Amino acid sequence: MALIPSSSCAFPKIHTAFCFSNLPSYQGRLRIFCSKRTGKQRYPSEKKQLRTKHKHLLSGSKVTNKFEGTWRLFKLLVPLDQDPGKDFLDISDALLQQIAKVLKFPVASLLPREAFSVVRKSFDARKRVKEPKFVHTVDVDVERLISLQPRTRDFISRLEPKVGLVEHMQDRKDCGDLISIVRDYKETAVKGENGHSILSGELHQTKVSRKPKIVVVGGGPSGLFATLVLAELGADVTLIERGQPVEKRGRDIGALVVRRILELESNFCFGEGGAGTWSDGKLVTRIGRNTGSVLAIMRTLVHFGAPEQILIDGKPHLGTDRLVPLLRNFRRHLQDLGVTIKFGTRVDDIVIKDGHAQGVTVSESADKLRLRSQQMEYDAVVLAVGHSARDIYQMLLSHNVELIPKDFAVGLRIEHPQELINSIQYSELASEVARGRGKVPVADYKVANYIDKEDLRESYDPMVANRSCYSFCMCPGGQVVLTSTDPSEMCINGMSFSRRASRWANAALVVTVTMKDFEALNYYGPLAGVEFQREFERKAAMMGGGNFIVPVQTATDFLNKLSGSSLPPSSYRLGVKAANLHQLFPDHITEALQNSLAKFDKELPGFICKEALLHGVETRTSSPIQIPRDILSYESTSVKGLYPVGEGAGYAGGIVSAAVDGMHAGFAVAKQLSLFHGDLESVLGKAQSFGFVNFLHSDHELGTIHVQMEDFQSCNCGNAMAKTLEGYFGNLENPEQISPFHKIPCGAAGRTTGGAPPSGSNSPVLSAAGGAVRSYRRDGRAISYAAPVCSLFSVTQCVATCPHHVKQCSKTNNEGNMHFPSQMLQKYVPAQANTDPDMYCGFTARQAHPEQAHGLLRPLICWRLSLCTQNLQPHPRA
Repeated sequence: MALIPSSSCAFPKIHTAFCFSNLPSYQGRLRIFCSKRTGKQRYPSEKKQLRTKHKHLLSGSKVTNKFEGTWRLFKLLVPLDQDPGKDFLDISDALLQQIAKVLKFPVASLLPREAFSVVRKSFDARKRVKEPKFVHTVDVDVERLISLQPRTRDFISRLEPKVGLVEHMQDRKDCGDLISIVRDYKETAVKGENGHSILSGELHQTKVSRKPKIVVVGGGPSGLFATLVLAELGADVTLIERGQPVEKRGRDIGALVVRRILELESNFCFGEGGAGTWSDGKLVTRIGRNTGSVLAIMRTLVHFGAPEQILIDGKPHLGTDRLVPLLRNFRRHLQDLGVTIKFGTRVDDIVIKDGHAQGVTVSESADKLRLRSQQMEYDAVVLAVGHSARDIYQMLLSHNVELIPKDFAVGLRIEHPQELINSIQYSELASEVARGRGKVPVADYKVANYIDKEDLRESYDPMVANRSCYSFCMCPGGQVVLTSTDPSEMCINGMSFSRRASRWANAALVVTVTMKDFEALNYYGPLAGVEFQREFERKAAMMGGGNFIVPVQTATDFLNKLSGSSLPPSSYRLGVKAANLHQLFPDHITEALQNSLAKFDKELPGFICKEALLHGVETRTSSPIQIPRDILSYESTSVKGLYPVGEGAGYAGGIVSAAVDGMHAGFAVAKQLSLFHGDLESVLGKAQSFGFVNFLHSDHELGTIHVQMEDFQSCNCGNAMAKTLEGYFGNLENPEQISPFHKIPCGAAGRTTGGAPPSGSNSPVLSAAGGAVRSYRRDGRAISYAAPVCSLFSVTQCVATCPHHVKQCSKTNNEGNMHFPSQMLQKYVPAQANTDPDMYCGFTARQAHPEQAHGLLRPLICWRLSLCTQNLQPHPRA
């Protein structure tokens, strides 16, 4: 329900005798969304809303001077037979024809190619498209165009913005690489008077008495970019990596693959560049491809040797062969800045005194007994360990550093012949792939399924329902590799080289798991997820018989729960063994995989076949924990001077998002140490977001918030939920003050499975929108689901907490952003609450889909929370 914004800013008076029947009938907008495919009505339709939004955007997008700046042209379609191919990134004749068509210029050949540049190119071969096409986005340099071809001036004068097709950028500011950004800041800063200067209205530099000493633990993307920022800003940085540089690491991986010798500290997981070095090197991200932060990361990679094609490709990737020389160049640059890099060095402990991190205790990775440890003092400790640094988690727990168990996903990796995937996706165009050397990209896929009550029907199991199953880390033209860090465990992943020329395609098919799954196996506490991972990694190792042999099963045998010995070939080089993988996981996870496999075969006919081979086990899709940190300073909420960043800390998922988080953390640490002051967004653009929701204030005395999901970009973050709860009510030490959740129908959505709210309830209502959230493709298939978001009981004057900034909302009709990591709600909900387990699933990148960032996410379940407000008073902070 959407309520009329308040005209008062006073804290609403709470009445204990309130229920839904007391709600007045509001004349406000009724926001109910559901899908045409469900047979339910949709009013107002999404298309009508988009048209209204487009008119609003166009009304405020009048171009003051059409002959300055840049015009950006979207969705320029060139048929495959007229395009030179995926590797051609210049202006072709066919593309020039499309540009002339948009400009309404009569003779395309008279247009100067130098005035145009391709900024995005992707391949569209969907079945519903009449013919496969390359889709281009092109920038037009107006001044250069007119100077080279004066006849175009009249045509530019008639050009008008069209949402999603034509856009004008008056003051286009290209974001450079991170090195040039920081150096431009420093050069501008020193021009000021008395040691101060203004940059973009706010930035200034302050003189510091000495270089602060900072240690960065971990040489993955987040650690490298945090180090780069801090070193460029003038800090004395030491980078510690337990693994080896890429040259030595490559030899260690070769010894593993050829002679089965596993180096515990230098392998597919540990070493320079992190786990992503020996992987597919994907640079696809869901945190905003065109944001300043992501562009800065991408251009920095180009600076260190990545091909410029990654700036244009619709699905950019590097591949291991390109990452190795890139990391070598990155290392040399850091060393030129004076960074001390210690490879083969393990952090055994963090020196904490009076609640402040003051250094680290280290030893050589080869020193198994840690007999020659050394203590090193620093002003700040940046913890950028990856998701496999389990010993670091245990060490943090011994210091009472707050760790929160985080939902993740586990499953199996399925492998097909690449030619089969090409045929499924491209049909007769499969021959155009030519093992990565043809005109079209090597075919990949992305599938997702949400299992609800309707899917199970006769065999309904509440443990199976309300789970997501989806493909993860799809590696076209790749191979299956070992990512175990212990000989007694079996864990796998996928990797590929830049050309993606392998005969196989593989992807993980994983199912979301929550704290309820961990507790079912008697694993409790912050590291319950870690023990859950170990349970099945050890079981998979035993199924394979040891010696790093992977247990496998054909997809058909897995679906039918059969034991078969005839196996198709596998790309895994250490050997495979037939095993009953349908007995590996608990029944509800196996059933979720089986249910989803059947659906994936309908979406991709031929997906289930005799060549489809399942490998076990994939458990390290993301970090099993999160280390709470301050939203602005990135500092741990438990220990001062400790800055957890990246995927290992629970704030990223993939190379780009980890690099962005490390970069932002570098600026945050520099700001804490007086190396940098001001507004980061004015330098890099909007910071990485973590699942924002819009809210409107209510003029009802209860102060209900209507929450609508607007954006869905990344994973869980911080303790904003707890802070906001405490902000309104103080610290709720007694969890019994909050009674269980109850589901109620949400208008036409009608997807609830629980009962109605308790009759005769006299408690105030804490309303929230959320639930099983689905986005649809035009062909009617649900492509992805996300866990619910829950809103908080609000007041008309409140502090809205969101990543990287805090906004004071004290005016009427004011809108803001809130982020709610739902694990934090467990602190306030009694264990016996009859709550759907998905309520505690946070927003994670792996459950997302790029289309969800375009407003297709809609809540389908509404929640009702009864709150006993007796003896509760508004906290002074509110």
